[in-house]
Amino acid sequence: MPKLKTHKGVAKRVKVTKSGKIIRGQAFHGHLMTGKGGKRRRRLASRIEASYADCKRLARLLGMR
Repeated sequence: MPKLKTHKGVAKRVKVTKSGKIIRGQAFHGHLMTGKGGKRRRRLASRIEASYADCKRLARLLGMR
């Protein structure tokens, strides 16, 4: 069985913590910031843990499982 290759597009967008959790950035923070309040912009700037439903797929793309 050959090794799994890391999907580079996913690798640039998510990080894996020491405990194995997958951390991603939030949507709606790319542009059009003037229409959003400061509190909302600060919240969107933070990184959050990927949902359980996505973790299996992301882990496979990253070559973890």
